Amino acid sequence: MTTTARGSVSRGRASRGTGRAAWLLALPFCLLFVVFTAWPVVQSLFMSFTDTRNRDLRTPFAVDFVGLENYAKAFSDPTFLTAAGNTAYFVLVGVPLTLGVALAAAIVLDKGISRFRAIFRLGFYTPVITSIVAVAVVWRFLLQDEFGLINTVLGWVGIDGPNWLGDPDWAMPAMILMGAWRNFGTAMIIFLAGLQAVPASLHEAAAIDGAGSWQRFRHITLPLLRPTLLFVSVTTAIGYLQFFEEPFVMTNGGPLNSTISATMYTYEQFGFGDYGYASAMSYLIFVVIAIVTAVQFRLLRERA
Repeated sequence: MTTTARGSVSRGRASRGTGRAAWLLALPFCLLFVVFTAWPVVQSLFMSFTDTRNRDLRTPFAVDFVGLENYAKAFSDPTFLTAAGNTAYFVLVGVPLTLGVALAAAIVLDKGISRFRAIFRLGFYTPVITSIVAVAVVWRFLLQDEFGLINTVLGWVGIDGPNWLGDPDWAMPAMILMGAWRNFGTAMIIFLAGLQAVPASLHEAAAIDGAGSWQRFRHITLPLLRPTLLFVSVTTAIGYLQFFEEPFVMTNGGPLNSTISATMYTYEQFGFGDYGYASAMSYLIFVVIAIVTAVQFRLLRERA
C-alpha cells in the first residue's frame, strides 16, 4: 500500500471516530429533544384530529378520530374568529409601530447621542429583560380610569382620558402601546448594530454628490439594512402572533372579548379539557405564523 493510500485510510478512520464521538456527545440532547419536544409535537398533531378531552387521558387509545372536524369548528367559532381578528390587529399595528420606534431610537443613539450612550441603551433595553407579568401589572395600574398615572397627567393639560382597559375601543390600543414600549429595545439593539455596519464612505461619497440626510437614509441606509429589517420583522411578528401574557394579566380578554388573543383562547380550551380542539387551533396559529414569515421573506429579501 502506498503512502498516499495509507494516509487516506487513516484520515477515514479518524473521521469516523470523530463522527462517533460527536454523536455520543449529542446523544443526551437528542434523547431530551425527542422525549420533551418532538414526541409532544407529534402527539398534539395526532390529537388535533381526534375528540380527545381530559377524561380520555387515562385511555388515550379509546378516542374517536374526527378528521378535520376540529379545524372546521374553529372557522365557525365566533369567539375564535374574534380572537384571530384581535391578534391580526395587534400584529398589523404593533409590528410597524415597534419597528418604527426602534429604528428611530437606534438612529438617535448612532448619530444624535454621543455622551452616556451606554446608559441610554441600557434604559431602552431594560423593559425587555423585565418580567412581562410585572410589566403588565404596572401598566394595568398606569392605565386605570380614575387614579391611573396616564389619565392623571392628561388631566393636567385638560384632557379627559378614556377608560383604557374598560372600553372595548381603547383596550387593544393600550395593549399595543404597552407591547411596543416593552419590545422595541430588542429591535433597537439589532438596528443599532446594522447601522454601525453601514460603511461611512458611502455616506461621505453621497454627501459630496449633494445628497441630503433623507436621501442618504433612503437610498443607502435602508437598502443596506434590509437583512436586519427582515430579521427584526420576522422575530417581532412571530412574538406578536403569540401574544398572551398582556391580555391574560391586564384584561383577561375583556372587555367584551376585545383583547382576547388566539393563543389565549387556545389556552382556555386546554383549561376546559377540550384538548383535540385546542390542538387544532394551535396548528392553525402555526400555519399563520409560517405564512406571515414566508410573506416577510418574500417582501424583504435582498435584491441585487
